[in-house]
Amino acid sequence: MLAFVAAVLFAIAFILHVTETSTDLVFAPTSLMFLGLAFLALHVGGVGTGWAARGRGRSRRR
Repeated sequence: MLAFVAAVLFAIAFILHVTETSTDLVFAPTSLMFLGLAFLALHVGGVGTGWAARGRGRSRRR
């Protein structure tokens, strides 16, 4: 999910850069690129994946 957010941010930054749209400092293409990289790093790091590292615990054998 975070990779999709990063892809959308990269697409918006690319469109702003190509069209040379004048925006506020917060929505500058470089700022959006850094946000996209942060979301991509979180995705690669495993944040928000829904998987949890769990031990095996006890198992019953019959």
